Amino acid sequence: MPAQLHNLCNLALVGHAGAGKTSLAEALLHAAGAIRARGSVARGTTVCDFDPLEKRQQHSLDASTCSFEVHGRRVTLLDTPGLPDFVGRAVSVLAAVETAAVVVNGSTGVESMTHRMMNEAQERGLCRLVIVNRIDAGEARPEAVLRELRAAFGRECLPLNLPANGGRAVVDCYFSATAAAADPVPDFGSVAAAHEEIVDQVVEVDEALMTRHLEQSGSVTLAQLHDAFEQALREGHLIPVCFVSAETGVGVAELLRVLAELAPNPTEGNPPAFLRGEGAAAVPVQLAPDPARHVVAHVFKVTVDPYVGKIGVLRVHQGTIRSGQQLFVGDGRKPFRVAQMFRLQGKEQQPIAAAGPGDICAIAKVEELHFDAVLHDSHDEDHLHLKSVRFPPAMLGLAIEPEKRGDEQRLADTLHKLVDEDPCVRIEHHAAQNETVLYGMGELHLRLLLERMTERFGVKVKTHPPSIPYRETVTRAAESLYRHKKQTGGAGQFGEVKLRVEPLPRGAGFEFVDEVVGGAIPGQFIPAVEKGVRQALADGAVAGFPLQDLRVTVLDGKHHPVDSKEVAFVTAGRHAFEDAVAQAGAVVLEPIVRAEIDVPSSGVGDVTADLATRRGRVTGQSTLPGGRLGVAALVPLAELSDYPVRLKSLTAGEGAYTLELSHYETVPPRRQQELSAAWQRHSRSA
Repeated sequence: MPAQLHNLCNLALVGHAGAGKTSLAEALLHAAGAIRARGSVARGTTVCDFDPLEKRQQHSLDASTCSFEVHGRRVTLLDTPGLPDFVGRAVSVLAAVETAAVVVNGSTGVESMTHRMMNEAQERGLCRLVIVNRIDAGEARPEAVLRELRAAFGRECLPLNLPANGGRAVVDCYFSATAAAADPVPDFGSVAAAHEEIVDQVVEVDEALMTRHLEQSGSVTLAQLHDAFEQALREGHLIPVCFVSAETGVGVAELLRVLAELAPNPTEGNPPAFLRGEGAAAVPVQLAPDPARHVVAHVFKVTVDPYVGKIGVLRVHQGTIRSGQQLFVGDGRKPFRVAQMFRLQGKEQQPIAAAGPGDICAIAKVEELHFDAVLHDSHDEDHLHLKSVRFPPAMLGLAIEPEKRGDEQRLADTLHKLVDEDPCVRIEHHAAQNETVLYGMGELHLRLLLERMTERFGVKVKTHPPSIPYRETVTRAAESLYRHKKQTGGAGQFGEVKLRVEPLPRGAGFEFVDEVVGGAIPGQFIPAVEKGVRQALADGAVAGFPLQDLRVTVLDGKHHPVDSKEVAFVTAGRHAFEDAVAQAGAVVLEPIVRAEIDVPSSGVGDVTADLATRRGRVTGQSTLPGGRLGVAALVPLAELSDYPVRLKSLTAGEGAYTLELSHYETVPPRRQQELSAAWQRHSRSA
């Protein structure tokens, strides 16, 4: 392997909001000499939080990239958002690194995003490192946080250092192998015991080392432990814990040493899960981090600059990308030329001529780039993709329309750019309601998306809650006969249709059956009858919502050899259907969604009581890791417009949920009367 591979380290800083990830990145950059002075989140002067929205919010809203050199090794950090609304942007960068460094607040301890990101990293086979920050805060409780970590994630969580002097210093527990007594004395625990526990944990993955350690206690050197240490990280058999204070710099130098000497390089981490082919036919592909082989790179982030265009941030997994080289995007047949390539230091772009395996870089002005794209220089790598990332579904919607008439195309272009940038943004156009709905992860997510639309792309919109996709159906069978006859002096119109309408089970949709015999309606006019019926289906019968879950059977009819034509049977079919539905007990249906709610066990009572007020029915509960419970329920979608805000209030921001359409049910009579009255008022005013 090329020597430079061993000098690379790619690390994602992940964890809950308020843990101090951006401040920690700033402290590491300063300690390594990459920046002259440390910036401040409060003053908006950090390397990573450079977007105006981030400066105003004083929170990271997107992943950003920075790097530094320490002890001859280049460390690339990906600083990620910790707010649950932006979890998609944190999850998406995990494909680019070998190690996930989960930053934990030394005061608040294990929080919801701590669980989320530890689990996400484990599922992807990443090495995990826990960094307990803010150990010198007045309310810090590092000993209790370590216990919480071990309770939540296992005995594999072992400290590489321990806080001392009330968090104003740390004491190394790994590199000082012979330290029996430490100065200063740790605030809790023993250096010697912590060191022995780490060694015992590491040698368990190597039988020869374990035998030597047991037979000759203390004879295993740190150099001999290195390969086993990396193996333990890869297997999740060891999760090192480091204590720091980004604010005062306590433990930062020790953390730099851990990154320089213990964090895995691209040859030591678990290889990325690339696949070739689609679906069940997809087979794993083993890439080699060899700079001389064909290029394979993965785009894990896309930003759209109104002046520069698309910027794709990518990780090179195989081969070498050079400026001027031609690359393919996925299965595309037309290559693009790499014109601008650079390394990112926050918002700064540092031009580079080439990038090899393990490098994280960016390419600008390539419109074909998209999130999760695989770039390559040979059709041998066609149909190659990374194992799919499961992003949480965007559940909170907002109907939007341009503030100025004529801005419809600009709005559509802007929405497309937002989707390009954020994997958790979803756009739907509801034709029945003539609405464009922007879906996000929560109220904050949507609000900041709207601000970004205005500030970056100059598009202002009006918003309102999206319409509920009600439907209608019939409750009993009915028949109707309708004759359409029109004489205008020349050729006339004639068509007669007799049909039956009857209900079908929920979810069955619509069936059209032709039972006409003897040519009463010639075969060429049956599609016209169906066309008329489908027109009436879309218009509804009770409250203007589309009809579904019914069968229409054409029974009989009449035609005229001269006057019968398609338009006559369209009209006859439509009116016969409308007359039959009027006799068939039409009702309004509402969508019922299946809700899966993840809450702390202490909040489950409040959550289930709230569901009851929303006409929800709890269908089950399950125990989840970390003292959490899963609540399954069926709830009318119309009752959930404010649910994201309410759930945050009930669970102090620790709740999460997903929704999936289950079925449709008849709305309560009072609600049907309200919907019907609103439709009639609208019809009269139209």
